[in-house]
Parts: sequence; C-alpha cells; structure tokens
Amino acid sequence: MTGAYDPADEGAEMAFDGRMSYGDYLRLDLILGAQAPISTAHDEMLFIVQHQTSELWMRLAIHELAAARRAIAADRLHAAFKMLARVARIFEQLNGAWDVLRTMTPSEYTHFREELGQSSGFQSHQYRLIEFMVGNRNAAMIRPHAHRPDLKAMLEAELAERSLYDEALAALARAGLAVPEAVLARDVSRPYSADDGVQAAWLQVYRAPEAHWALYELAEKLVDFEDYFRRWRFNHVTTVERVIGFKRGTGGTGGVSYLKRMLEVELFPELWHMRTAL
Repeated sequence: MTGAYDPADEGAEMAFDGRMSYGDYLRLDLILGAQAPISTAHDEMLFIVQHQTSELWMRLAIHELAAARRAIAADRLHAAFKMLARVARIFEQLNGAWDVLRTMTPSEYTHFREELGQSSGFQSHQYRLIEFMVGNRNAAMIRPHAHRPDLKAMLEAELAERSLYDEALAALARAGLAVPEAVLARDVSRPYSADDGVQAAWLQVYRAPEAHWALYELAEKLVDFEDYFRRWRFNHVTTVERVIGFKRGTGGTGGVSYLKRMLEVELFPELWHMRTAL
C-alpha cells in the first residue's frame, strides 16, 4: 500500500509564510468577510451573496464596456469585439444568478425582508452606470445617489461622455455612412431616440456586409449584448414576481410594474427596427 500523496513531491509550493498566496492575491479575507446578515433567517446569506457576486460581475462589465468604448472611438473595432463578447457572457452569468435566487420562496423572504429597510437593487450605482454607459440615460436616476457626492459626480461625468452607442454611430459616420448631423451633434446627456437616418445607415451595412464587415460585426456584437441584457431584465422581473408578487419594492418602486416598464427600453433601437426592413 502506497503512502498518502504529497503534492510537494512534484514541486507544489506548500509554505507561504511571508509569501503571496492565493488568498492574499484575491484578498479573500475582505471578500469572505463582507457577508454580514442582520437577521437570523437562513436565506439571508443567499440574498447577500447573490447581490454581492452580481455587483462583482457588474464591476467587470463596466471595465470591459469602458475599454470597448475607447476602442470604438479609436476605430480599433476588432479589439472592441472581444470586450463586447465578454460583456455578453458576463450577463449570461448574471442571468444564472437569478436561477439561484429563485430557490428562495416568498415565505423564506418574509423572514428578513423588513430588515432591508429602504435598501434596494434600484439603488445600485454600478447598474445605473452600465445603463448610462450603453445609452439608457435619464438624469433623474442620479437622485438616489445624491447622498454620496462621489457617486453623484461619477454618474454626472458619465452623462457628459458619449455612450457606447453614440461612439458606434460616430464610427459609422467616420466610415462614410450617412449618419444625420443632428444625431452626431446631439446632447449626449439626454435619452437617445430612434432616428430614420440612422436606421438607413445600418440598413446599408446589413445589405452589403462584405463591404462593411467591421461595422456589421460591431452591430451584431451590440445586438448580442442587448439580447443578454434583455434576458437579465426579464429574469429580474420573473424572480421578483415569483418571490414578492406585486408588492411595492423595498426601495419604493412599483416592484414588478416598474421592472416591466424597463423591459420596453431599447438600447440600440435601429439595430432591432431595421431587421423588419431588410
């Protein structure tokens, strides 16, 4: 009978006194010490971990979206494709998180819901930043962050920048497509409205993809992302309705009714509308 296997025999590092370990690099003490349930309910840990991990994925999505936007602005479209593909997969992960949360029943949620006070995912500044970055801009949504001057300033600064879609339209124009000047020169802090001229430009790309391949692929990467983003919104609505029904949200929103309105928001409207015209 052979002795117990020892990884050190094959050169595995086993001593980390004064040396960087896995836990050191990832700062796991901070991360794993960040769960602090305020009730005795068993399912509160699920609720906390689901939302904390979602915020970590959103942090990565923001990192990738910011880089993709810079790449598009510099006409490095192929670099942007990889980043946008990654963001779509991030939202695939976020969609999976709802499947875990849905294992919590309404009865289990009631054991700690009152402990949440007025806190709500509606107040996630990272989610709001993602919405602003990709083009769903509404300055009124900054108000829940007014108590944090740093977050308020960050969101206001984002509204002063071109959104991801604005940069895509600028790239379309630089490539020689007829994007209306009124669209290119618009106030980017305001919500975007679909434009027939923009739809015509995208139609030109889709009718001759071989002549506009990079823009064609950019458009499809944007649609991929919005596809996953829409699924995330739908899963959010379904999960909330399953767990709390049509109760008002802890943050004061209409709950399911508010979330269902969000399902109607189109981030890149012409990329969806022009499909009917092809």
